[in-house]
Amino acid sequence: MPKQYRKRGKNALDADDIEWLENNHRDDAELDGPPEGDRWSTWDQSVPTERGPRPYPEWLVTELAAVDTELGVLKTGKEADVHLIARGVPGTDRRCLLAAKRYRSGEHRLFHRDAGYLEGRRMRDSRMSRAMAGRTAFGKQVIAGQWAGAEFAALTRLFELGLPVPYPVQIVGTEVLEEFIGTPDGYAAPRLANVSDDLPGLWEQLVEAMVRLAHEGLAHGDLSPYNILVHEGRLVIIDLPQIVDVIAHPTGPEFLDRDARNVATWFAGKGLIQADPDELAALLRREARVG
Repeated sequence: MPKQYRKRGKNALDADDIEWLENNHRDDAELDGPPEGDRWSTWDQSVPTERGPRPYPEWLVTELAAVDTELGVLKTGKEADVHLIARGVPGTDRRCLLAAKRYRSGEHRLFHRDAGYLEGRRMRDSRMSRAMAGRTAFGKQVIAGQWAGAEFAALTRLFELGLPVPYPVQIVGTEVLEEFIGTPDGYAAPRLANVSDDLPGLWEQLVEAMVRLAHEGLAHGDLSPYNILVHEGRLVIIDLPQIVDVIAHPTGPEFLDRDARNVATWFAGKGLIQADPDELAALLRREARVG
């Protein structure tokens, strides 16, 4: 589908955007559109509640003159694909890399796990609830919106708590834009599954993060060595749409157990004797106060 371009205006902009626009006015001739294949930055399409926590990081490009350039696909999945985007202001050195997670449209999606995770997320709108339960085309689109919204909300909450997750930049429909974890030239950080250095230190980092999650009454819900990145010796947890409230969910404690089993078994298989699945699961249950 061809990308839709538009000129900038002051409609639906917040005060900061309007001030920037007034101080950085450009002639209409310069605003006809970005180069073919790119798009204007979507920053002004998100209201303040759909943007990441303030203060915005210095590296984040929020100027309205910025252009988003597609650089390729970082990861494909059944629920969503992750693309690499460069957001920059033409003619300047203002540039940042973002990961754009795009949930698939209703007619193409294949959520193989959603029934269990959505158990604790009931819609107030009965029509939407019925559509979701029946997996109609509309229902699948509602689910797509729920997954995207849940991931953005989880990233925001965990980032504010100081947990090791990417900075959540913004959400636009079913696209979640977040900090790219990798090198400035676009090489993504490796997954834990592909790392063999400093496993004891990485284990300690992971246990600390999981304990802090559990203390907040949360479980990742699908944690594994494949959705944990290692960047410059630091763990970063990704893929959070299915985060589970272990208190509200009918089988919440089981998600704690599964997360513990998945990661501890992997570390134990690498020879780390302190990685015990049962001990970690018991620790997480105690921290979450679920017995």
